[in-house]
Amino acid sequence: MRKFEKISFKQWKKDINTSREEYDSLELPKRQTKYSAGYDFKSPVDCVIHPGEVVKIPTGIKIRMNEDEMMMLVVRSSTGFKYNVRMTNQVGIFESDFYNNETNEGHAMVSLQNEGKEDFVIHKGDRIVQGIFVKFLTVDEEEEITTVRKGSIGSTNKEEKR
Repeated sequence: MRKFEKISFKQWKKDINTSREEYDSLELPKRQTKYSAGYDFKSPVDCVIHPGEVVKIPTGIKIRMNEDEMMMLVVRSSTGFKYNVRMTNQVGIFESDFYNNETNEGHAMVSLQNEGKEDFVIHKGDRIVQGIFVKFLTVDEEEEITTVRKGSIGSTNKEEKR
């Protein structure tokens, strides 16, 4: 099953701490044209990203998908091309086990950096990134993986040493 859901109001208050009215006004991502690959995510808040600045924007959305799928979140083409604003991780990858994780319910966050020379203004309701569902393959005869995701961003590197 592939779908978008709002995070719970409890998680909303923890991550964003705005009103119930703001939460209720959240819109689920949708495609803009018949043949669009990407589902546009809208900003739930107003913000300004100054040149050189990084801003984390919580979307209020979690993504449910099949086990052999992922969603790639990428900056909208016009945002990068016209304004030189990019995602700090270039492409956000959300796997099916990110949904409803114990740390943040699978809340999709977006981190944008303004590499341009002018302020980049985002108004509540502006489309900021697009998500594309992608099926993926795994290698044949792979050893069974039993590790289960427990947290959100960065949770799978807990055992790596840097």
